[in-house]
Formats: sequence, C-alpha cells, structure tokens
Amino acid sequence: MSTDATAATEVGSYFVSNYPPFSLWKRERVGEIVEALEREPDGSVPLGLYIHIPFCRKRCKFCYFRVYTNQNAQAIEDYVQALEREFEMLSQQTGVRDRSLTFAYFGGGTPSYLGSRQLLSLRDRLSEYLRWDSAEEVTFECEPGTLSLEKVKTLKEIGVTRVSLGVENFDDAILEANGRAHLSPEIDRAYGWLQQVGFPQINLDLIAGMIGETDENWAACIDRIAAMDPDNITIYQMELPHNTIISKEMKESGVESPVADWQTKRRWVNEALNELASRGYQISSGNELVKSLQTDQFVYRDNVWRGADLLAAGVSSFGHFQGVHYQNVDAIEDYLSIVGEGRLPVNRAMTPTPHQRLIREMVLQMKEGHISAQGFREKFGVEILSEFEEPFQHQQAAGFLTIDGDDVTLTRRGLLQVDTLLPAYFESEHREIRYT
Repeated sequence: MSTDATAATEVGSYFVSNYPPFSLWKRERVGEIVEALEREPDGSVPLGLYIHIPFCRKRCKFCYFRVYTNQNAQAIEDYVQALEREFEMLSQQTGVRDRSLTFAYFGGGTPSYLGSRQLLSLRDRLSEYLRWDSAEEVTFECEPGTLSLEKVKTLKEIGVTRVSLGVENFDDAILEANGRAHLSPEIDRAYGWLQQVGFPQINLDLIAGMIGETDENWAACIDRIAAMDPDNITIYQMELPHNTIISKEMKESGVESPVADWQTKRRWVNEALNELASRGYQISSGNELVKSLQTDQFVYRDNVWRGADLLAAGVSSFGHFQGVHYQNVDAIEDYLSIVGEGRLPVNRAMTPTPHQRLIREMVLQMKEGHISAQGFREKFGVEILSEFEEPFQHQQAAGFLTIDGDDVTLTRRGLLQVDTLLPAYFESEHREIRYT
C-alpha cells in the first residue's frame, strides 16, 4: 500500500488483518498450535469459531480467498463430512473441551452456496461437537443470487443472527466486469427475503473502486443502499493481493491497474461516510457504519481484534488460539485427505511474542478509529504512547490522528487510509516484507 494519495492500486496492496505478517507463519511451527490446543484454557478468554465454506458460483476477479466453483452435491457432502470430523477432533482438545462459543462466523467462498438440506445437515452434525445455539452472534455471508425464501428461513432455523449480503455494487455492467455471479435484481429479491424472515442484524457490503466505477454510479450506489436502510453497511476499498485474477493479468500481460487510484477510492468512501452520516448512520470503523454504536455490535470483530481465541475450521481457514496464530492447509484435496486420516489439517503456525501480540491488538483496534492507552497499560503493562512515541508523533503532525491524554483518535483523513499507517507500528524487520 502506498501513502501517496495519487498512487495507483498496484499488485500487492492489502488491508491489515493480523500481525505478524502471514508470510512469517511456518509449517515447521505447527507443533506450537498442537501444544496450545492441548493446554488448559484461560476461562476468561472468549471462544469463537470461523468456518470456511469454499464454494462459489464464480470466482470474482478481485477475490483472494481459497474458493472452488461449480462443485456438485457429492463434493459438498464430502466437505461437510470432513468438517464434521474436524469439529470432532477440535472438541476433544483440552483447550476446547467444555467451552461455549461466544461467536461463530461462516465465511467463504459463499456459505449460501449450500442448499437448505445441506445447511440443516451441517448444523445437526456439527452441533454435536461445537454448538453455536447460545452464541451472542452467528454471522453468515451470502451472495444474493444463491438465496431463496426457503434458504433464508433455514438460516434463521440454524441459528444465524447476523447476515452479511455481498452487494458490492448495484450496476449490472460493473458487477459483470468484476466477475460477480449476481446481478442487481437478485439483490432486491434477496434483501426482501431477509427482511421478511427477520434477523437481529443485516449487513450490506459495498466495494469502492471496482473496475468501471464512476462518480455518478458511486453516488447512486450510496443513495440506494441508504434507502434500503440496513442495520450495518460495510464499505471496502478495492485492493489487489497477489493471488487475484486482476493481479495475475497485470503481472502476466503488463497491463495497467484497472482499479481506481487510492485518492479516488478514499474520496468515494469519504463521500459515502458523509452521506450515510447525514442519514443517521454512525462510523464503527474505517470500513463499517451502523445505525447505533450502542446496539449494533459486531461481536466477531470486537472479540478477534482483542485477542479472543478463534478456532479455524475448513480448508485454508485462519485461527488464533491461546496465543498462537495458525492456518489450515489451503488445498481441498489435502484437507479432505488429512482429516480423513484423523489428523488436524494445520498447515502453518506462529507464536507471536507478547510485544507482537500488543502490536496486533493495537493496530487492529486503531482501524476502529480510536484507542485508549489505558486498556493496553492494564492488559500488557506497556505505555503505548511512550513505546510508539515516534510513529504517534509523526502521524499526529501529519494530521492523521490526535492525542489527548490516553486517547488516540484518528482524523477522517487518517481513518480513510488507516491501513497505510499501521506498518509504522510494526517491529522494524516486518515493515518491508511481503505481508501474505
């Protein structure tokens, strides 16, 4: 990522979602997560679960996740059986046994690619080992074109409390140019079904800077999503990690980036924040707006960014457990084979130092727009305003944040490009290396 406001969106751009960088997680350190899973747990730490459903109708040109398209019912059944076996193995670990889930997140891929019978079967078979029926939040990602009224009712039945609908844009030409599987009529139908069935929270996603985006269309997108009046709105700025279709085309053909530059994307997001704020929304982070900061909590984010235990389930899934980062194997054939042999499918791991855990929680919480030194003093015994005095002072002088006593608050300018600011707080050897 570049801090140059006029810079093009080039291959390798990313948003910060963890620390230390994923490129430092190693296969030879898998024993560290095995040991952590076998250790007696700290009962005060919340437990969450991320389940990766890797199936999609199409692969979006900007997607960097592990996904598989056009899979048949048998392939899905094989995968669900493997998830069931992985859940069983996880539930037997000392660090997991007898703990209740505070939150669960079904991500992808496209979890809603699964049919109603498959979803019910998934719930019935997995809940024998890890139950989410008493969790504070269960989030389920949906692609509009995969939903039906029956399936939406099934989501409610299996315990989903928060639905995240991947709208991304309302213009059919832009959706098609970026490889999305759905078109705009499917958005309205899907949202209508979600409202009809009723969930405590419905989130709609948009992406600023998709191929073909214009000022006029972006303004129309903001008007339309505001009129839909969802509980939460998430707005991403288009990035190009190395493994996207767009990135591959740029590297192989030498074509210029087809994605809007950073200045344009930040302007669009700023316009969206202003317009949505005028309609009653409140800023929850650099990506998210909610109707009420008091009642519209994102339990998954709030816990993961504060060091909660997160179990990873499924191919390529990421987790963090008892102080250890880890990721499962990233090919479905390997995942099915390893789980079939009765082994946990972990591919790489890393145990961050206490200082690195402090950095992780600090930079992730900075994405919310505000941190307090008091919380880090109490949890880590570190005075962050002294420990990170140089980057704090530089970024304050540059107009990215303000410091008032213990409180560090990002300005709007800082919030719009927060991910470019965070590497300044990394340990020096991690600032220039590849992130993923």
